[in-house]
Amino acid sequence: MEQLIGIIYHSIGGFSSASFYVPYSKVQKWAWGTYWIVLGFIAWMVMPTIGGMLTTDDPFAILGAVTLNSKLWTYGYGFLWGFGGLLSGLGLRYLGLSLGQSVSLGVSAIVGTLVPAIMGGKFHLLFTTYSGSIILLGFLICIVGIALCGYAGILKDRKLTTDQKQASVKEFSAFKGFAMAIAGGIFSACMALAIHAGSSIAEAAASFGTANVFVNIPIFILALAGGFSSNLIYNVISSVKNRTYGDYVMNPRSTLFRNYFLALLSGIMWYCQFFFYGMGATKMGDYEFASWSIHMSSIIIFSNLWGLYLKEWKLVDKKTFICLWIGILLLITSVLVIGWGNFVSD
Repeated sequence: MEQLIGIIYHSIGGFSSASFYVPYSKVQKWAWGTYWIVLGFIAWMVMPTIGGMLTTDDPFAILGAVTLNSKLWTYGYGFLWGFGGLLSGLGLRYLGLSLGQSVSLGVSAIVGTLVPAIMGGKFHLLFTTYSGSIILLGFLICIVGIALCGYAGILKDRKLTTDQKQASVKEFSAFKGFAMAIAGGIFSACMALAIHAGSSIAEAAASFGTANVFVNIPIFILALAGGFSSNLIYNVISSVKNRTYGDYVMNPRSTLFRNYFLALLSGIMWYCQFFFYGMGATKMGDYEFASWSIHMSSIIIFSNLWGLYLKEWKLVDKKTFICLWIGILLLITSVLVIGWGNFVSD
């Protein structure tokens, strides 16, 4: 039952992550970087603090109780993850929601699952225990599903003309998009490392009387602050280079306020992915590192469903469409298999 609850939490987080970029299509007269840093300020600075205050008695006392070394590693991995979020965001810009998410999160699923398992000394469990072998099977199904979703994107790229691609994704560029999405996936996996490095923060939260389901939430105050720092560096350079710093006070005011509202909405949805990820991870037992695969799978499932709803795939042929749906069904299967493996372990 605990594992089912964990999967539900991860699924809610996955839906939030897959949905955060949808409001961008309604943003007007703002550079992409302006929208990104405003939603980032909400998602990476404001919401983690609110989340920490709502779920613990004193999140900053908890952070003060852990060693400086733990805090620096958590912040540092978050700083690297920030570049991943930025590059993945550019991947979405050039590939569209469904394909961009599939590529970047596929890479992130591999790196973000295996590296923490190795660092935590639990990698051998995948090969030496019955439950571990089930989780390994789920992980492999996840990779195949991601590959098929990515392959569907490649077929889409081959079949459609430039005008057709840009009809659904206005700045479509396969080379730029794949390069950004792959690099973004590698760096994005650093969030899994930040969570692993922040395990002492979770332990401190528990010692302060925080409910077990919320012990990971204070980690994101530091990890996401690191991500905001790296994104802010890019934004300042980009704003000066492109002279977009006037976007924050542009006219007409009605458009400005609508843009801020859309960025606020995006930021809240973005943060919810890790709020629910942190809760879901507490339900996965010895195989907590498998949470990253479940999280990535959920995001890809929902982002592709959004892509279908937004008609990003409306001009593709039957073969591409079937390939996409098989990939989505395999990802759903992988989540269930990994959850089953965690259940068996208990």
